[in-house]
Amino acid sequence: MAASSTGAANAESAPQAERRAGTIQSVSMAARFLTILANAEEPLTLGVLARRAGTVGSTAHRYLQSLVKEGLASQDAATGLYDLGPAALSIGIAALKRVEPVEVAARHMKQLASCIAASGGVAIWTERGPTLVRWYRSAYFSISSLGLGDILPLDNTACGLMFQAFLPASRIEAARQRQPEHFRGKPPAAQTLEKIRATHWCELRGHLLPQIIGQAVPVFDAQHEIVCVMTTIANLGEEQLPEERQALLDAARAVAVETGG
Repeated sequence: MAASSTGAANAESAPQAERRAGTIQSVSMAARFLTILANAEEPLTLGVLARRAGTVGSTAHRYLQSLVKEGLASQDAATGLYDLGPAALSIGIAALKRVEPVEVAARHMKQLASCIAASGGVAIWTERGPTLVRWYRSAYFSISSLGLGDILPLDNTACGLMFQAFLPASRIEAARQRQPEHFRGKPPAAQTLEKIRATHWCELRGHLLPQIIGQAVPVFDAQHEIVCVMTTIANLGEEQLPEERQALLDAARAVAVETGG
């Protein structure tokens, strides 16, 4: 009876502690596993998830099975590896749709890609760097290796340099630590970022692939903070016409008019 009473007291104390803290511990732990899955570059084993979450395997298994049941996580039947589930994807897409400047920029970029010899997209900033959330292949030119959800090199793309010009240095450095050195490239000179801030324009040639030109312009919100970047990739083999370059700037200005940025 004494042991039973002690167990009951402990069971009651946890909810009371949670109420005092204003949080629910089980929800916080589930969110931790989802964050780990979201930041992972590939599906993870149960052991790796437990280690990164700072818990034991049995606890990780219970939480992950619950997440799988709700569709927030998925488990490969053959390998046992865990990844984000369809419900997590739906939540992420719904959140993106609520970021109005991204939607406005995407609409203009889709129209632009259909008119010029360049593929284009919209990237937002995440913990791992510039991330493509929209990508439109031109009818005239496209790079099939790029797609939704791709992380772009921080220092070796026009898009990455544009974010560096307008985001706090601490956020840039945190992403730099996450990107392998051979992937991200070499940090830009201060003068390079100053020029981008002054012109709101960035262009790189032959950086990702030979004969490739990348361009980027920023999109700001009403508080003049960068929300996303509109970026295009074209073929240097066919020299880009001045009006095609201007088209990207014009699209960014049209977005600014609609969003108040």
